[in-house]
Amino acid sequence: MFSASQKMIVSDLIRMIAGTCLMAIAITSIYDTAGMVVGGFSGLAILLKRLAETYFSWELPLWSTTLLLNIPVFVAGWRMKGAHFIKRTAFATVMLSFWLCILPHWNLTMGDYMLASIYGGVLTGIGLALVFMSHGSTGGTDLLAALIGCKFRQYSMAQILQVLDGAIILAGMFWFGWRAGLYAVIAVVITSELTDAILEGTRYARAVFVITNKSREVSQAIMKGLHRGVTGIDAVGMYSGENHRMLYCVVSKKQIIDLKQVIAECDPGAFVIVTDAREVLGEGFLEF
Repeated sequence: MFSASQKMIVSDLIRMIAGTCLMAIAITSIYDTAGMVVGGFSGLAILLKRLAETYFSWELPLWSTTLLLNIPVFVAGWRMKGAHFIKRTAFATVMLSFWLCILPHWNLTMGDYMLASIYGGVLTGIGLALVFMSHGSTGGTDLLAALIGCKFRQYSMAQILQVLDGAIILAGMFWFGWRAGLYAVIAVVITSELTDAILEGTRYARAVFVITNKSREVSQAIMKGLHRGVTGIDAVGMYSGENHRMLYCVVSKKQIIDLKQVIAECDPGAFVIVTDAREVLGEGFLEF
């Protein structure tokens, strides 16, 4: 029998294998065939492959170029951060190169840049999310940005990454044309938004603040009628100087209408603020 920690490691490895497979499909069968450079070492590998074919008639496989580009970055990461820092990233990088090596090169979008940007962005976004959920990354410019950030702490990792990926995308625009480059930007945006949505959770909830003079009645009605917990927070109205009990609770999207009705029935004069809760962990919502 596997222990809980061993099961977690196995599930992380499976997610990284699946995630890198999806990313490899996007690279080989969408971005490469469409001539789209979307940043990262994989985008740089696509660019180097076309340059080698044009000027030297060389065949540079994407998997070998991606792996070779990552080697010096991993050596630097090993020396600066230690083996633990790059262990899972190394596994994900090797798996990505493995999939790039064995997967056939289909032309899934038949030169349609819009389809390439949408489906490439979706596959890459899901793949990256699976890798990130497993506490890993695929190396490349992400790891390079982290290492550069150790030397130039006045710049954030996001700023450094934007410069690195932006330079690769601009080089792709110069070689493959502005049209392919502009669609590559769309793919990057889709990838980023989808990755964030998966990592932060798609089961949105609503966080509600209620300022009322009938805090006991309102809270009891919410707990009994909606079966949701309520937290009371002492607050002071700065204009009136009066003490109030502000209520805070989190409900599902489906319950927000019922919640408003309950509050209106108990105190029509209550002041209610409804905000988005991107992800809620705990009893009644998602488990940790």
